[in-house]
Amino acid sequence: MGMHPVLPTTSTLPLFDVAASRRIEARALAHSPDLMERAGLAVAKLALALRRGAGPVWVVCGPGNNGGDGHVAARRLAEVGVPTHVSHDAPQYPSLVIDALLGLGLNRAPSPELLAPIVAMGNCGAPVLAVDLPSGLLADTGQLAGEHAVRADHTLTLLTLKPGLFTGEGRAHAGRIWFDELGIAPDEPPTANLLGLGAALHRSPTSHKGSHGQVLVVGGAPGMQGAARLAARAALACGAGRVYLDLLGLGPAEVADSGWLELMRGRLTELPQAVGVIGCGAGDAITPHLPSLLQTLPRLVIDADALNAIAADTTLQSLVRTRPAGSTLLTPHPLEAARLLNRGTTAIQADRLVAAQELALQLGCTVVLKGSGSVITSPAERPALCASGGPALATAGSGDVLAGWLGGLWAQQPSATAHAIACTGVDAHGRAGEYGGVLRAGELIERLAALR
Repeated sequence: MGMHPVLPTTSTLPLFDVAASRRIEARALAHSPDLMERAGLAVAKLALALRRGAGPVWVVCGPGNNGGDGHVAARRLAEVGVPTHVSHDAPQYPSLVIDALLGLGLNRAPSPELLAPIVAMGNCGAPVLAVDLPSGLLADTGQLAGEHAVRADHTLTLLTLKPGLFTGEGRAHAGRIWFDELGIAPDEPPTANLLGLGAALHRSPTSHKGSHGQVLVVGGAPGMQGAARLAARAALACGAGRVYLDLLGLGPAEVADSGWLELMRGRLTELPQAVGVIGCGAGDAITPHLPSLLQTLPRLVIDADALNAIAADTTLQSLVRTRPAGSTLLTPHPLEAARLLNRGTTAIQADRLVAAQELALQLGCTVVLKGSGSVITSPAERPALCASGGPALATAGSGDVLAGWLGGLWAQQPSATAHAIACTGVDAHGRAGEYGGVLRAGELIERLAALR
């Protein structure tokens, strides 16, 4: 396939962590001694397209294979008449920086000797092309190994795609991501999947509202009813046949949602087969309802205050664990995940993939750990990372919209597992959130509906 940009992707792509990438690289080198030459040539070709002006290309090389790729790239550029400067010290007015300093080999904070060129690359004023991944960034977690990492404009990752490029700080530091598999097909299963475009839902011409399931949204304590209404609106916009609201702070004569009269009031006793979306804007009022919800509803999306209540009660945790496999989907942000795992948020963010996997195993359910590069894990499934989305999703109500959308999808696909629903819904939510300005939650619902 050769070199190509990774995002946006319409197909699911394999991701390989450091250990797997090193094994694949070792086997590839044994069979293809010219692998470094091919890698350096790929870097040089992209560098030619990216350099700005006539100044030298500054190539910053480290001692490992990453540095070897940089040296080959410098030689190839020189062969076609491009001035190059291979050093840890910046030349005057470089036209491009090639960061071949650390790459995959980093497992601790860079030494002071290596930190100096990392900082200098960011200050030289030229565009930066990172080889494999930006120096100072950890390939498995997407976190910085020390105080600084290169903030690249472009990253050419070679042989395998690394998880850290797509979650945590990786998305902010990698810039536009390119990939060249160097003609080598991976010969072992991937560590995780990078989500591609989910399959669209198709309605039969003879279908009716009863064909597309029921969603029951439980939440909305006094003063917080907007969150539950956003979730219900998202479920309805997704295509669920009937959506009901059990607002914990609503008076007996009030309508469910005066802005969306299609939404109805309902209770668990009347809707025992509905998909439950529970916890949005619920406060402490959700706690006494959780035992019956956990023991009755066949499929559950659990968010927000319901997660906090479960984190504080071992009996509720046991009820989550005893639910059937594939029937429960949790959507925590990092702080909620930290409460569920009884640790600090920093520890969750330090390795988002491992934290989500641990939580999925602990509670026996599917977990969507929200944030930049959302992580989806389930006990019996390969983890997935979501590469879509952007800062426009960092707005009040976007998580409520996600929970409702997931419930709406599940209502229409009753045989699907929580993992499959999470992968489809999280990717759609991310794509709808790729927006250049401020995106209100209500607008997000309309953008999601337009993608259906």
